[in-house]
Order: sequence, then C-alpha cells, then structure tokens
Amino acid sequence: MAEGRDVLTPPEALAAIAAYGIPVAPVRLAGAPIDVGDAASDMLRESPALALKLVSPDVGYKSDVGGVVLDLATRQAAEVAAVEMAARVRRKAPEARLAGFALQPMILRPQAQELVLGVTHDPAFGPVIRFGAGGLAAELLGDTAVALPPLDAGLAATLVGRTRVARMLAGFRGRPPADMAALHAALVAVSNMIEDFPALRALDVNPLLADAAGVIALDARIEIDAADLDRAPPNPRLAIRPYPAAWRREAALKDGTYAIRPILPLDALLYPEFFARLDAEDMRMRFMAPRKHFSDEMALRLTQLDYDRDMAFVALTPEGALAGVSRIAGDPDRDSAEYALLVRSDLAGRGIGAALMQTLIDYARADGVRRLEGMVLSENRAMRRLIGRFGFTIEPMPDEPGVVMSRLAL
Repeated sequence: MAEGRDVLTPPEALAAIAAYGIPVAPVRLAGAPIDVGDAASDMLRESPALALKLVSPDVGYKSDVGGVVLDLATRQAAEVAAVEMAARVRRKAPEARLAGFALQPMILRPQAQELVLGVTHDPAFGPVIRFGAGGLAAELLGDTAVALPPLDAGLAATLVGRTRVARMLAGFRGRPPADMAALHAALVAVSNMIEDFPALRALDVNPLLADAAGVIALDARIEIDAADLDRAPPNPRLAIRPYPAAWRREAALKDGTYAIRPILPLDALLYPEFFARLDAEDMRMRFMAPRKHFSDEMALRLTQLDYDRDMAFVALTPEGALAGVSRIAGDPDRDSAEYALLVRSDLAGRGIGAALMQTLIDYARADGVRRLEGMVLSENRAMRRLIGRFGFTIEPMPDEPGVVMSRLAL
C-alpha cells in the first residue's frame, strides 16, 4: 500500500495464501528479460522445465495477452520467451503496465483436476467465496458455486458438492479420488483470510491442482482496499458473524481444569451423553416441564447458532465431555437478552454453573446487551442461589404461578 499498489504481485499473493496453509508452487520474480535468464539458470538446477508468467496489475487473465509460456528448459529459452511476451503485451494491451515476470518450476501432476478458488464482494452480502472448475476454460464451463463465509470443513464439503466437477474429484475411469480433506482445508483457509483481513477485496487462486496427493496453488491474485487497511478483525462486512474464538477460557474448578468456549456445531455429538446424565428433576427445572427424549434435530438446533443474535458457552470436563451449557438469545437492539443455564446432574457442586454464568455475563456486557433476564421456577433454589450471587433481582410473575422473573442490569 505504501507503494501505491492495490494488487499484490504473484509471489506476494502466493506467500499470503501459503501463510494460511495452502500449498503453493515456488515462484521467483524477475524484472528485465536478462533477469529472467539469471533466475532461470538457478531454478533449472532443481527443475527440468519452467513456466514463465506475466506480472501486471492491469491484466486479469494472463492467457488473454499471451502472458503464459510453459516448458522452458534453458536459460536462453526463458530470456527469449520474456522478450516475446513483453512484445505481445505491448501489442495486445498497450495500456497495461509490465511489472516483471514470474518464474515457476513446471508442476507435473497429470491426474490432477484444475480448480478455482475465489473471493468476490456482493453489494448485499459482502464477501462471497467462489469454487469450481478452473484452468483456461473456467469461464466457458461456468461450473461454479458460491457460499458465504465463514466456512468449516462441513460447509466446505457442501460447497464442493454443488458443482459438477465434484463428480470428477470423486474419481473416475481409473483416476483415484482427490484428497478432499486437503481441498476442504484450502476453502476454510480462504474463509479465514476473509475473516482476518477486511482490506481483502478480491482473491483468485487459479489453477489450484487437486489429486490424490493433495492440492497445490500455481497462481494467485489478491486485491486490497486502502480504506479498510486499518480495520481490526473480524471483518465487519461478513453477512454471518464468525465463530468468536477469542472467548475461549479455562476454569480451574474443584476436580480439574475445565475448558469454556463458545458452542460449535460439532458439539451436537456431545449432547446424547449430556442428556443421558441429566436426572428428571434437573430436566424439569431447566425446561419447566418433564422431558424424557431429545431428538437429534433438537441437538442440531441447540448447537448451530447465529452468533450475531445468540450465544452459547459450553463447559468441557478435563476428558472433553460436555459438562454444562449457558446461553443467551438477544433482541436485535441489544436492549435485553434471555439467558439459560444447565449443568450435568452428576457434576453439580463443582463450580461449573458459576463459571458459565460469569462467562455469559462478561460476553453480554462486552456485546452491548443492557439487561439479562430469564424465568426460573420458584422452587429452583439452587438456581436462585446462584443468580443471587451475581446480583440478579427476582420478581414474582402474577400470570405464571410458580415462576419468578430474574433480571440483571449490565
């Protein structure tokens, strides 16, 4: 940005995505054709052939102006290719600035599928992740799907599955399936970059090769916006609030150290054991009516949240089992939020409820909620003692016999 650029060079863009765990092909930047020759001499000691690519902030698709030459096996061939490429660019795109040339070793993975990963901005929804078939025919094929960040591995798999190229990635005619875990990780990495950098305006990784050995990015383009350079993450333009990882905590309790963190969709797998260890009376106190069965669908609803409106914190035992949950559901204007708390019956008395309630209060206050409130059964003495320690007021509810309203001003 200090240089007045809003487009990263290919080495810079590849270094950025590599920092987020996406494997990339090595690349060296050269200025004049003679510099291309010097770089080629060094690189040909380790690679039998090289690829030469144009570097220009004004050219989006290098192949349109003859900006890619492959299979260069000598220094002289690389220099000649650079001279001819510069001439082609001056002829086909005279207004384009020539910033130099990028050299890469030829990556020979004949069974790999060419893919594209991208980021664009939608006027209504903000950053959008794009995935599909890549390479020279990417636009012609039109095989792409989009998703809103943030992504996890499951959402990345869903995005991939909405494209036709997904069937090819699954393997066909003797070609082994691609490493889907590596592909999903690359999509999650792009999602993480969007969360962390509000200044990221556009990203294009094309091609991304995917085969049974994993994925590797051969080229990348990143555009940035000076107006957002100093904005702190998470990206405020996200349509979906990202997972609030900063709220992870540890609580030293009577029987060990418990992890307290915001709930995740995968925590639905912990709920069956959690419900199984709740006695009937604790069930009645929490849900204000007897309950015997909780469906898988309910576990999903309890764990898949819009973090902008709702929040839930889980307490995990030192062994990783679900010990307790606290949650709030807020009004859009943050005037008030309803809270709830539940601790596993066989773990009562260890301080789990107090740790979860304190975390919930701290989060609500930091999020601008002005008041917490919740209904409690009058006979629920344990809950009334707990919230009394935190300064909640308790008022009778004339229309709800046996129930009191608890409130805490923040």
